[in-house]
Amino acid sequence: MNVKTLKRLLEDIRKGEMKVSEAMERLKTLPFEELEFATLDTHRSLRQGYPEVIYGEGKSAAQIKEIAKRMKARKENILITRVDCVKARAIKRAFPKATHNTVARTVFIKSHRIKKTGKGTVLVICAGTSDIPVAEEASVTAESMGNDVKRLYDVGVAGIHRLFHRKGDIFSANVLIVAAGMEGALPSVVSGLVARPVIAVPTSVGYGANLGGLTTLMAMLNSCASGISVVNIDNGFGAAYVASLINRE
Repeated sequence: MNVKTLKRLLEDIRKGEMKVSEAMERLKTLPFEELEFATLDTHRSLRQGYPEVIYGEGKSAAQIKEIAKRMKARKENILITRVDCVKARAIKRAFPKATHNTVARTVFIKSHRIKKTGKGTVLVICAGTSDIPVAEEASVTAESMGNDVKRLYDVGVAGIHRLFHRKGDIFSANVLIVAAGMEGALPSVVSGLVARPVIAVPTSVGYGANLGGLTTLMAMLNSCASGISVVNIDNGFGAAYVASLINRE
């Protein structure tokens, strides 16, 4: 149940258009709903402003569809992350209007208009083309949470002039998400340019000594630039969630 639905419910009670017993029936699964394989946190959008997001990896298509069905009945917008093409096709058969972003590996099921809650632009930057899947996960997540999002891709330090060419977008952003692999230098460069929060996302892109993103993560944690916070390897979703909280009205 989201804030809008709860307000309408209370208003109907106040006007005498709904009995208390009927309202209690509507509220009986607040703040959670138990399924055989999951316990839905139906109270999350009231507590945090955003509904629960479905992590698709490790779940079957049938499980994802059942969770999404329960959320849709509550008029929640539904974001599903880490969804492969096979699962996405199954989900779209059940929800034909769902949007599948093959690069981000996300599915979005829109139950109502996304309310703009961001007070500025979230700029998502990535160092190389190979980092785009993580950057797109961040972009899609931030958009689903009511932010205006701009993308700036393939502007890594190997050709830093590409980044400086877009300095207008960089300086006007309210929050910046910077995804990079290899040696992970790009967030430090960006943070040295702006007086805004920079959320660094280490990616698992790189050769052997990159250690699946661990080298990048350690480099970002040891950045000499101020204003950087770091999320886990390949965690575009986590970066976008934090950015949305910072950017919220």
